[in-house]
Amino acid sequence: MLIQGSCHCGNIRYELDWTPNPVEIPARACSCSFCVKHGGVWTSCPTGLLTVLYGDSRRVNKYHFGTKTADFHVCATCGVAPVVTSEIDGKIYAVVSVNAMDNVDSSMLKRGIISFDGEDVDVRLQRRARGWIANVRIHSAA
Repeated sequence: MLIQGSCHCGNIRYELDWTPNPVEIPARACSCSFCVKHGGVWTSCPTGLLTVLYGDSRRVNKYHFGTKTADFHVCATCGVAPVVTSEIDGKIYAVVSVNAMDNVDSSMLKRGIISFDGEDVDVRLQRRARGWIANVRIHSAA
């Protein structure tokens, strides 16, 4: 299944080739303060291929906080963060916002809340390496 998503103005877009086709898509609402304030609900397909395209990379801000192990790709024009990446041992892993999906029927989403409180950095990075999208490509048109 090819899932497409974008920020509100379309400057940050993504295509996630979810393989094999999902019966349902896990939608995890993170309980950290940033995600709570921004309505962050994320998903990943460890066997998928994610392509991220910036229309204008100068209008993409990367925000990180706390452990500084994840970058929220925030559009400077509309303020939406459709993608989060984490570099682990020189490799980029990612999750995508289900709220930024353009072509997925909401009935496919299996929503839940998740908390990472108390998780140390090593455990966090190991979890991401296992569960986040491992095949990530980021391109800029300008």
